[in-house]
Parts: sequence; C-alpha cells; structure tokens
Amino acid sequence: MTTQQVTVTARIKVKPGMEEQFKQEYMPVLALTRAEEGCFNYDLHQSADDPSLFMLHENWASKEILEQHLQMPYIKALGAKAPDFLIEPPEVLLWEQVPDNS
Repeated sequence: MTTQQVTVTARIKVKPGMEEQFKQEYMPVLALTRAEEGCFNYDLHQSADDPSLFMLHENWASKEILEQHLQMPYIKALGAKAPDFLIEPPEVLLWEQVPDNS
C-alpha cells in the first residue's frame, strides 16, 4: 500500500439555474466526507466569473483511501443524481506532490 498523498481536482459544470440546488445536495456530502479517515480536506469552490462552474479540491492520505471514499453510499447516491444537475461529466484529475529535495 502506497502512502503517497493524493490531491484531486474536479471541474464541475452545473446546468444554469441549478446552482443553488446543486450546493444544497452537496453540503451534506462535504460534511460526511470531511469526517472520513484519511481525508485532509474536501472543499467545493464556485467560480467568481461563472456561477455554474464549480471546482472540488480534495487531499487524501493515499490513493487507496480515495478509492474507499468513492465506494461510500453517499458518493454513489450523489453520482446517481449527477445527470439532474450537470451539463457534462466532471473533469477529474489526480495529482501527486513533487518532493522538495532541496
């Protein structure tokens, strides 16, 4: 099991006019996820220029812990509701920090 911390960013494009409903659906998930072991942060951001554009920024202790998170019932339930809110599938990127060897 790797212990390399992993960062996730997700670009989420919500249907115009659905921004508030999307945030209401997401708020309970934020709290539940932040309570998970190995979650360092799980933050939802809204674009200052485009209110229908959101970014999720997450940091996890390892990729394995992230994979466990993705199996949580509330994450699967949110995914099932995605077509109601989203214009397109989220653009999800995984990142690993470059070690500072200086």
